[in-house]
Amino acid sequence: MSIAGLKKQVNKVNQLMSEKIGGAKGTELDNDFVEMEKKVDAMAKLVDELIAKIEELLQPNPASRARMVALKSMHKIRGQASQTLYPQPEGQLGECMIKYGRELGSDNLFGKSLIETGESYKQLAEAKYTLEDTVKQNYLEPLHHLKSKDLHEVQHHRKKMTGRRLDYDCKRRKQEKGGTVTDAEVQLAVEKFEEGKQLAEAAMHNVLDNDVEQISELMSFIDAELVYHQHSVSVLESLLDNLKSRCSQASSRPRSEHVPKRVVGDHSNGFNRYSSSGSQYSMTEDEYSVPSTVYRSTSSTSGGSRGGQKESPFAEALYDFEAEAEGELNFKEGEMITLISRIDDNWLEGSVNGKTGYFPASYVKVVVDICE
Repeated sequence: MSIAGLKKQVNKVNQLMSEKIGGAKGTELDNDFVEMEKKVDAMAKLVDELIAKIEELLQPNPASRARMVALKSMHKIRGQASQTLYPQPEGQLGECMIKYGRELGSDNLFGKSLIETGESYKQLAEAKYTLEDTVKQNYLEPLHHLKSKDLHEVQHHRKKMTGRRLDYDCKRRKQEKGGTVTDAEVQLAVEKFEEGKQLAEAAMHNVLDNDVEQISELMSFIDAELVYHQHSVSVLESLLDNLKSRCSQASSRPRSEHVPKRVVGDHSNGFNRYSSSGSQYSMTEDEYSVPSTVYRSTSSTSGGSRGGQKESPFAEALYDFEAEAEGELNFKEGEMITLISRIDDNWLEGSVNGKTGYFPASYVKVVVDICE
C-alpha cells in the first residue's frame, strides 16, 4: 500500500471514530439516495429469503437437503459429478403402495388399486422433478445472479463511496481546524466522493429499475407451478375415476363365504362315538337325521307312483355370461343351471357342466325356484 493510500485509511478511521464517539457530523446524502439505499437493502433481504423459501418449497425435508449438500460437497472434493436426486415424498409413497399391492396379489382388487395409486404418485414425483428443474433454471438462477452480481456490485460501490466520504469529511474537518490540508486535497477528495456516489447511485438504479425482467421471471415461476398443478390434477382425476370403477366392481361382486379347514382330520370310525369312559356306542336313527333340504326321498307313494318326488331347483340361461372375477360361473345361452342358493336379490349360486360359482340373476330365467 502506498503512503497516500495509508494516509487515506488513517483518515477514514479517524473520521469514523470522531462520528461514532465524538459526535462529529458527516456529510449527509440527499433523501432520494437514502430511499434508494433502503429499497436496495430490502431487495437484498428479499432475494435471500426467496431463495431459501423456494428451495424449501421444492425440497421440504431439511434432513434430506442437508444430506444432499453433504454428498455434493464430498463429490466436489473427489472431483465426481453428483447424481443424487432429492427423494420426493410422492415417489416414496408410490413405491410403498406398489410394493404391498404386489404382495397382496394381482387377483386382489385392493392390491390392484394400490398399484394403480402408486404408479400415479410416481408420476406426481416425476412432475415434481420437472417443476424443480424449471424453477431452478428460470427463477432461482436469475435470483442467484442478482445476488452475486448486481447486488454485490451495489454493495461494492456503496462501500467505496462511504470510504471516500469519510476521507473527504476528515480532510475538511482538519482544514476547518487549521490543519495542513490544502484546498487541492479537499477538492480532490470531494471529487472522488462525488464520483463514488454517482457510481453507487447508478448501480442501485439498475437494480431497482428492472421491473420488466423481474416480473417476467416471477411469471415463469408461477407458470411452472401452474403446469405442475394442472398435471397433478389430471393424474389424480384419472386415478379417481379408476378407483371408482374398482369400487363398483368390488361392490357388485358377491361376498364369498369362507369355511375354515380342519387342522386335524376326522378319525372317527363310521358313525361310532366314544363315551368319556371309552365304551363304544352307535348313533341311533334319531341322532343321525338328514335335513329335509338336503335329503329328498325318491321312494314312491303308497300307490307306487313318483308323484311325491320334489323337483330340484334350476334355471335356464337367457344370455351368455363370462366370469370376470374369481368364484363366478361361466355359462352359455340356453344351458340349464342347477340352483344351489340365493345370495341376494341380484346374485345366485349354481352349477353347470361340473362347475360351481356365482352369477347375476338377471342373466337367467328361474324355472324351479329355491325353497327358502
